[in-house]
Amino acid sequence: MRNTIADLCQDETGATAIEYGLIAALIAISAMSAISAFADSTIFMWMSVSSKTLDASGNAASA
Repeated sequence: MRNTIADLCQDETGATAIEYGLIAALIAISAMSAISAFADSTIFMWMSVSSKTLDASGNAASA
């Protein structure tokens, strides 16, 4: 029984899998944050383009 408990205490095979899982989770969270920030700036850019296009077309129609 003591040998079995000692073997279990020295076994580190699960630790590597947990470390890889944590690294993968951190990468996924970082990617989602970056994509979200990029999406917000892209939406703002297209809204600006749309607004300027509408302003330009409105100004051309009234001239």
